[in-house]
Amino acid sequence: MKKLLALIVAALMLFSAVAALAEDFEVSQDYSSIPMEKTGDYDASGDPAAELIFTSVSVTGDSHTTAMSAFADAVKEFSGGTVDCKTYADGTLFSSEVEWDAISSGQADLAYISFPTLSTQDGLEWCAMVNSGYFWSSYEHMTTTLNGSEIGDKIFAEIEEKTNVVPLGAYYLGSRVVNTRAKAINSYDDMAGLLLRMPGSEAWQNLGAALGANPTPLSFSELYTALSTGAVDAQDNPLPSDISAKFYEVAPYIAITNHVVDSIIPCINKDKWNSLTDAQKAAVKDAIAYAAKVNDTLRIASEDAAIAYLEGKGCTVTYPDLEDFRAHVQQYYADHPEQTETWNMELYEEIQALAK
Repeated sequence: MKKLLALIVAALMLFSAVAALAEDFEVSQDYSSIPMEKTGDYDASGDPAAELIFTSVSVTGDSHTTAMSAFADAVKEFSGGTVDCKTYADGTLFSSEVEWDAISSGQADLAYISFPTLSTQDGLEWCAMVNSGYFWSSYEHMTTTLNGSEIGDKIFAEIEEKTNVVPLGAYYLGSRVVNTRAKAINSYDDMAGLLLRMPGSEAWQNLGAALGANPTPLSFSELYTALSTGAVDAQDNPLPSDISAKFYEVAPYIAITNHVVDSIIPCINKDKWNSLTDAQKAAVKDAIAYAAKVNDTLRIASEDAAIAYLEGKGCTVTYPDLEDFRAHVQQYYADHPEQTETWNMELYEEIQALAK
């Protein structure tokens, strides 16, 4: 709880610095108020020089891109200058389609990897459950479980065992909400009958059904037109995506359902990791933890600013009972065991117990 309160305070400080809500919705990326703190008494200043290549498809101005720069600054400081990190954002080095192969093979050293990507690897199919509806009850549930708990350590150890990467932590990606064309969503029952656009994969279609709607597969590029013509009634995305794509213009009712609290994992190639000294590894871990604070603080500030922006545009923002949503969604999965056959149900129950 102390971690959450600290992030909220920092987010409010950053939010107060946000300029008047402009048409292009820009949120300050200044993280100078977040202290750079080294843990332990390690000293890497006399170690051999090491270079890290950090690749990402996150765009300039996004918190994940800002966190890359924060990591590069911190790891150089903590390692006494022996670890130098070069950052490549905007997909300039590797596209999303080849990013996993790049870090696995060592063409890149660091990258953000998602649980759905990990679920494509042999022995990690269970990772798909992490993006199911209400797997995480909140941001705090997600970050405290993945960052430093015994369960989080066990998850990361299994990923390391089954792949050629070492997970270093979990950063907040955002929470998905629902917005609709013609009516406000105040309860789970209000979802009934809605044509809800969802990505075309089976897991996403299952999530749409679990939310009580009629899931409709449709490409992102076609979504604005489909909402404007009534071909679909609703869509789900994190708030900043809703704003950047201007979906709120044709679907002005926003329901804060937070049905997927998403994360992204900064990973390092295992061979590169093993080439570092113990002190340099400690510096990398401290720098990753610092960059996590930067990312998460900026991400929370962005979501808070997004709500104010949408209300300023005349949108109706509602806050339905999340416990009611969660109960219905999780019951749906329980009633459809064929959709959960690859899940690690023992781990699932362990993580759900932490939310209670």
